[in-house]
Amino acid sequence: MTGDRLRLGVNIDHVATVRNARGSAYPDPVRAALLAEEAGADGITAHLREDRRHILDADIEALMAALSRPLNFECAATAEMQAIALRHRPHAVCLVPEKREERTTEGGLDVASDQNRLTDFIAPLSEAGCRVSMFIGHDPRQIEASARIGAAVVELHTGHYCDLHAEGRFAERDAELAALVEGARLAHSLGLEVHAGHGLTFDTVSPIAAIPEVRELNIGHFLIAEAIFTGLGPAIAEMRRLMDVARA
Repeated sequence: MTGDRLRLGVNIDHVATVRNARGSAYPDPVRAALLAEEAGADGITAHLREDRRHILDADIEALMAALSRPLNFECAATAEMQAIALRHRPHAVCLVPEKREERTTEGGLDVASDQNRLTDFIAPLSEAGCRVSMFIGHDPRQIEASARIGAAVVELHTGHYCDLHAEGRFAERDAELAALVEGARLAHSLGLEVHAGHGLTFDTVSPIAAIPEVRELNIGHFLIAEAIFTGLGPAIAEMRRLMDVARA
């Protein structure tokens, strides 16, 4: 990770989704992670869900052993996941909301309503050297609560912005983008490092990448989908190019 360049974290969850659909040993998420590193990813993200629908415990173990770049371990704020994170001590732990019936993460974590528990939850992770991140919306209450509980990072949920773009609701999209810009400013002013992610594509990444307070984007599903047609390396290279152009 160099200088002030906007970092790209590549999420490899859905390589595991394809593998698990057949119960086979392939495609291997670790191989995808190594290819992503070669293609210019600054880090790898993997979400170990409580229901183990994609990434498995063995994948986390293998990733920790194989990677030369930081691992961002996404998980729910449960005792089981805390124990796994403390055992492996990844570079970063990003806490996300989980509901068993959801297809993907819907909305951000409600930090403001759970401050006491989350303060106690993240303390041992921080003491173990993990950078703890809260995956939240742009609501100022959630950003301020994340700062109060001692999180190092907030990752702003860009899913609604991307959905509005895909639906052609451009005025609402622009309002959502403006709210994300204000959220990033507030988080930065409170001493939080600002990341962003969820649903980003070639068509939606540039305005998010241009937000000066944002230091890292985490992108997965679109890159894995695009890799079917172009290969993972070229997909990551094009995303990297768009990010760099937007930043410049």
